[in-house]
Amino acid sequence: MMSDDTPAQTQPPDDDVFLLGSDSAPGHDDADGSWPDTWIDSDEDGSAVDQALLSLHERMSRWLPHHDDRPGFTLVELLVVIAIIATLIGLLLPAVQSVREAARRMACANNSRQLTLAVLNYESAKRYFPPSMLHKPGTTFVSNNGSWSVHGRIMPYIEEGASAAKVNLETAWDDGFTTGTPDPAKNWATVRQLQIQSFVCPSEANKSARTKSGVTYVYPHTYGFNFGTWFVYDPATGAGGDGAFHPNSNFKSGMFSDGTSKTLCIAEVKAFTPYVRNTSDPSSTYPAASPPSDPAVMSGLAAGASASDQKLGATTNDCTGHTEWPDGRVHHAGFTTVFPPNTRVPHVVGAVTHDFDLNTRQEGSHATQKTYAAITSRSHHNGLVTVSMLDASTRTIGNEIDIAVWRALGTRARGETSTTE
Repeated sequence: MMSDDTPAQTQPPDDDVFLLGSDSAPGHDDADGSWPDTWIDSDEDGSAVDQALLSLHERMSRWLPHHDDRPGFTLVELLVVIAIIATLIGLLLPAVQSVREAARRMACANNSRQLTLAVLNYESAKRYFPPSMLHKPGTTFVSNNGSWSVHGRIMPYIEEGASAAKVNLETAWDDGFTTGTPDPAKNWATVRQLQIQSFVCPSEANKSARTKSGVTYVYPHTYGFNFGTWFVYDPATGAGGDGAFHPNSNFKSGMFSDGTSKTLCIAEVKAFTPYVRNTSDPSSTYPAASPPSDPAVMSGLAAGASASDQKLGATTNDCTGHTEWPDGRVHHAGFTTVFPPNTRVPHVVGAVTHDFDLNTRQEGSHATQKTYAAITSRSHHNGLVTVSMLDASTRTIGNEIDIAVWRALGTRARGETSTTE
C-alpha cells in the first residue's frame, strides 16, 4: 500500500493507444512519476501484454486509411451509364431547341408588329403611308443609292429619333462613304454604325455588317415591306405596283379597299440573299397581270445580266440582297408575292446553285425601263414566315399557302377574297 507521500502514479493509456517501452514492469515509474517511454501495455489493470509480435502493418493500420474492398464500376457499366446520359440529352435537346425557337418567333412577331405600328404612326403624323422611295419620273439617280427606304423614314417612330436627326433623307444614304475617317456631317457616318435591333429577326443566321473596300459599310435587315405581286414601278409615268408601297406612293388608309387586316405590310426576308438585277424587260412574256408561276423560269430571265449585276458568289458578303436597310429599292427593302414563302428559286452560276431573287431594273437606274421583281419572302423559321398586316396584327404563314391566297394578301385594292385561317 502506498503512503500518502508517494506520488500518484500516472495511469496507462486507454486500450486503443499503444506506447512503446522498455522491460520495466508496470508500476516502476521514472523519477518524475511518468510511465517509461518504451513500455507497452494495452489495459488499465496494469497487466503487461507482450506486443513484440505485433507487426508493423498492424500497428500502422490504426493510423493509415484502409483500402475500400468494395468493387468499382466495370468498363461495361460505365459505357452503359454514358449511353443512358447521351440518350437523355438526345431526347431533351430538341425540346430545348423548340422552346428557344418559339421564343425567337415571338420576338420576331413583336419586331414585325412594332415596325408596322411605326408605319401607322407615320401615317397618322403625315396623313399618308411612307413611299418605298422617292424618284422623279423620267430621270435617273445621280448616285447609285439615291433614295431612302421605308425603314429609314420610320426611324423617328421606333425610338431612333436621335439617329434620324443626324441624317438627311434628301441625299443618298451612303453619302460620305470613305475608307478613311468619315465626315460626321455626312449620312454614312451615322448609317455605318446603326445596327437597329428591331430590324433583324433573332433567328437570322447572318447578322454581321456588310463590308465594302475592307470597312464596315452597313448592317442588314430581315423585314421587307410589301411591294405587291410582280410589277413594281414605271419610271416613265410614275405608275407603281399593286402592293402597299412603291416609289412615290402616298396612300391613305381609305385607299386600301381590300382592308388593312387583309393586306400585308411586312413579311420576313433573309439577309445576304443572292440576287440578280438589271436584266432585259420581261413584260412581253410575263406582263404585270401574268407573273411567273414556275420558279425554274427565273434563271432564264436573269440571263444577260452583267457580272457586276449578279450579286451572288462563294462568300456571304458576295450575296448582298437585303443588306442595305436604308436603301429603298425592292431587292433591299421589300418583297413581292410572285412565289409563296420560302419557295426555292434556283439559279446556277459556276456549278453552284443559288436560291436567288430577281429585280429586272433597279428603281431609279433607268428613265424608261419598268421594274419587275420576284423577291421571295424567306425566313430561318422551319416551314413558315412571320408577317404583319396593315392593321398591325401579326401571324405566321406556312410554306404551303395557296399561291392565289398569298398574292391576294399582297394587293391593296383588287377585291380578292382571301383568308389565312
